Amino acid sequence: MRERSAETASPEGLARALEARGYLADEGLATAAFLGLEMARPLFLEGDAGVGKTALAAALAEVLGSELIRLQCYEGIDAAQALYDWDYPRQLLHLRAAEAGGAADPARLEAELYDRRFLTARPLLRALEAGTDPAAPPVLLIDEVDRADDEFDAFLLEVLSDFSISVPELGTIRAAVPPLVVLTSNRTREVHDALKRRCLYHWLPHPGFERELAIIRRRLPGAAERLAREVARAAQRLRDPDALGGELIKPPGVAESLDWTEALHRLGARHLDADRAARTLGAVAKYREDHELLRARLSELIGAAGTAP
Repeated sequence: MRERSAETASPEGLARALEARGYLADEGLATAAFLGLEMARPLFLEGDAGVGKTALAAALAEVLGSELIRLQCYEGIDAAQALYDWDYPRQLLHLRAAEAGGAADPARLEAELYDRRFLTARPLLRALEAGTDPAAPPVLLIDEVDRADDEFDAFLLEVLSDFSISVPELGTIRAAVPPLVVLTSNRTREVHDALKRRCLYHWLPHPGFERELAIIRRRLPGAAERLAREVARAAQRLRDPDALGGELIKPPGVAESLDWTEALHRLGARHLDADRAARTLGAVAKYREDHELLRARLSELIGAAGTAP
């Protein structure tokens, strides 16, 4: 169990602390994050893109007053790119300088080449070494882990099991204060069950209308109240294939709702009108097919957003 501050002493306190940093977490998500802190367990967040998984990690780092360390996953990522690498150019410079200085002991020179100062820490090693205060652990964000492959899942499981890594030339490096780990997945593939079992799991759905409106108002207080309401209503309909008359390839997340509201606001909109909505579809729709579907139903969409209670 980690030492607790007043802000992290309960799920309710953590929810208020997150809200103070601009992140509105519902009861389930606040409880999952609280238990991740209390139990020193990784938090595995799944959900569609744009629902706030990555933003939660940043908000938690703010609440804890600690460093956010991000590992962005991608196809083909391996242990060296996530963990550490040797700085070969610096090692070579050191070798040349030693030879120029007349160094004659090969064993000593080899030991110097594999000194800690020549080790480049990647995000996982940085996170293991960064923690010094149990009340403010670093936050390690392993973002979009579903983009990596099964072998990387197995590697992560090994590292997260005891928060230590072995560097053959240096020995074992173990975290004095384990980081708070947040893994995110857009579920483009199924992550290995063994990795999920190591974590506390939480699914982030798209928010309901009232919560989405609250998020828009909190993040964009300068936007007109009517505009925020109509964008939130429109976003709700864009996620409903029955209401739209067809399913979007990429329904908008909260991130797109915020982008659309900001784009409209910067164009001077006080409400969702057809002209500005058509010109700003690039903020909310990311595929040509989605643009075509929305343009065909734009008048209906705007009318429904403006007349709904």
